[in-house]
Amino acid sequence: MRVISRKTLKDFWERHADSEQALKAWFHETRAAQWKTFTDIKVRHRTADALPGKRIVFNIKGNTYRLIVRLHYNTGIVFIRFIGTHAEYAKIDATVV
Repeated sequence: MRVISRKTLKDFWERHADSEQALKAWFHETRAAQWKTFTDIKVRHRTADALPGKRIVFNIKGNTYRLIVRLHYNTGIVFIRFIGTHAEYAKIDATVV
C-alpha cells in the first residue's frame, strides 16, 4: 500500500512521543500490506472499524490514539485523514474528515 503521508504521522509523534513506535509499526506494516477488502485489514487489526466513505479507524497504542484513513483498495493508496487522541477523536465527525 502507498501511505500518504508519513509526514502527518511524524508531525504527530513529535508532539506525542509515546505514539512514535506504534505509528512507525503501523506505517511499515501498512506499506507492506496488500489489502483488497476490509476483511484483509481485520485479519491483522481486529479492532479496526469501517466507516462510511471508505474510511477506516485504527486504534493506536492500545486505543490511546485514533487514526482515520481513507483507503482506495483498487489503487492501493491509503490517505491519512486524522490522527489524534481519543478526546480529539470524540470532537470530530469521523465520516467526513
